[in-house]
Amino acid sequence: MVARVESIDDAVLSPASVTDPLTLPPGRVVGLEGPPGFGLTRLGLTMMTEAARRGLVAFVDVRGWLCPPAAWELGIAPERLVVVRCDDAVTWGRVVGGLLDGMQAVYAEVPPRVKEAHLRKLAAVSRSTRTPLVLRPVRGEVPGGVVHLRLSAREIVWEGADQGFGRLTRRRLVIEASGKVMQGMARIIEVEDHGTHPVRVVSGLGVAPAGRATG
Repeated sequence: MVARVESIDDAVLSPASVTDPLTLPPGRVVGLEGPPGFGLTRLGLTMMTEAARRGLVAFVDVRGWLCPPAAWELGIAPERLVVVRCDDAVTWGRVVGGLLDGMQAVYAEVPPRVKEAHLRKLAAVSRSTRTPLVLRPVRGEVPGGVVHLRLSAREIVWEGADQGFGRLTRRRLVIEASGKVMQGMARIIEVEDHGTHPVRVVSGLGVAPAGRATG
């Protein structure tokens, strides 16, 4: 994947958010929001590849959709990936909290009916253990104030199949980045997915505003 970023006043942004808003700094919480099919799971796995080089990373699977080879092809070694399936809103918080104490990074799908207080508690645990946490709600959004960075899917376009036939060669995902690290600003990021490489951000390239979704 290659990401193109619409530049705003870089002087008001933190260095990490300017150079690569898809990094996972220690103790930070990232929210991934958008409908299924936008490639957000792949995006979240890509964000954990660097942490997986240092130790174990965990994926909390609520929907039962995760295909481990999808993580392996991004560079997360099989022995470094822990997959936990938990769709119960009551026990989910305890499961994620336990994983934060010992993992290098945690990606957690969020089941419906999880209380905001539980999410805030997990954010506090993430800060104290310095373990980055990616939250992917199954429905809706992460409550304001919980995440340091919010990545919201705005548009997806598939390329390579013309007039109903052909080979899909690329998926372009447009997301909006906002949250505490953006200091009240918003940035549009375009991610190009060729199906084989993790996300990397290429700054300084403009992107048309998101407005429609196809594919």
